[in-house]
Amino acid sequence: MLSRTLLRSSLRGFTSPWLGLPQKPLSMSCQTPVTICAAPTPSRGTFSAFSTSPQRLNIPKPAELDEAESQVWDILASEFSPTALLVRDVSGGCGSMYAIEIASAKFAGLSVLKQQRLVNAALGHLVKSWHGLQLRTRAA
Repeated sequence: MLSRTLLRSSLRGFTSPWLGLPQKPLSMSCQTPVTICAAPTPSRGTFSAFSTSPQRLNIPKPAELDEAESQVWDILASEFSPTALLVRDVSGGCGSMYAIEIASAKFAGLSVLKQQRLVNAALGHLVKSWHGLQLRTRAA
């Protein structure tokens, strides 16, 4: 009780800096066009859509990958023959967290959990030294 009373008394003269700003309707806030690409874009900040064409089994390795990203890319490319693969270090360059998106025909008929377990098994020795992993898998 005492802490609520103290909190209320300390906030009596407080006015929010957001009160004077014009309000934008929420329905208008997220209306940006979405572009779907079949191939990875050279920009590191965008994710590309997964390609489902069977003729595209060997995807080119992006030139902008650093050494650790390249190692992860090589392991996944050799293990799964992906139709789409994106590997990014999202930790700010220290190599402790990665975002991976992969689509492969080897995932066909498997649940998402089984797909992700296969990827974790392939990267097992590396994942142990990471802080986190954002993983998206999809059957091609």
